[in-house]
Amino acid sequence: MKYCRLLTLSGSPRYALVEERNGTLWATALMEPPVEDLAAQLAILNSPEPFTPAPLASLQLLPPVTPSKILCIGRNYKEHAAELGNEVPAEPLLFLKPPSSLLAPGGVIKMPALSKRVDYEGELAIVIGKRCTKLSPAEDPLDYIRGYTIVNDVTARDIQKSDGQWTRGKGWDTFCPVGPIVSDEIDPLDGDPVTVTTRLNGQVKQQGSTADLIFPLDFLLRYITASITLEPGDIIPTGTPSGVGPVQPGDTVEVEITNLGILRNTFAPE
Repeated sequence: MKYCRLLTLSGSPRYALVEERNGTLWATALMEPPVEDLAAQLAILNSPEPFTPAPLASLQLLPPVTPSKILCIGRNYKEHAAELGNEVPAEPLLFLKPPSSLLAPGGVIKMPALSKRVDYEGELAIVIGKRCTKLSPAEDPLDYIRGYTIVNDVTARDIQKSDGQWTRGKGWDTFCPVGPIVSDEIDPLDGDPVTVTTRLNGQVKQQGSTADLIFPLDFLLRYITASITLEPGDIIPTGTPSGVGPVQPGDTVEVEITNLGILRNTFAPE
């Protein structure tokens, strides 16, 4: 199943099933919202409305997730760790981006006046579908995964370094574009790796396979849930390949993953 989250003409959030038609992603029918999105559930009760199938490009898309937390993995590709002068971590590096950093596909990323360097970081993200805590070796992680989506883990690199921890440098408003869809029609956890490609103004800057992750997806879920309970809708950006770099006002960054589409956003001064 593939789905998106959109804003209807009446201004209400809705979820819609997504299909590919002649190489283009279309929203084909409305669907029940996931359990965690209470606003969308109330909107359906208060203002039911018809829906006409349409290409995603013609719709006002919203982030396809409403997480309680965005739990990211740092330095999960060897070459990315090396390019920033860091050693390969012995254990996953976890950090949080606040839900207030979420941004829709096509939205404008605001570059803080306090930062002299803002970077793109294209990533595959896991979307949690069921409450998950202390996942045991005998349990199948797929039972807890709703699907996957695309994230741009935007980073104020200088602030990240000067602060010594990553919350502010990675948590600015608009610093977590997500989308355009969530899909369970890829299987990177079970032997079917996907390629993450990031383009800056049309030029490829990053291209990496999830086959090269230092800590694979099943290991990450067990490691995280040993201490942190994951709730439905939570997302886990799984790390970025090498090739990260700075942007300038007016730049466009596209992150593409096969069968998940293209997450496209522009940058502008705050």
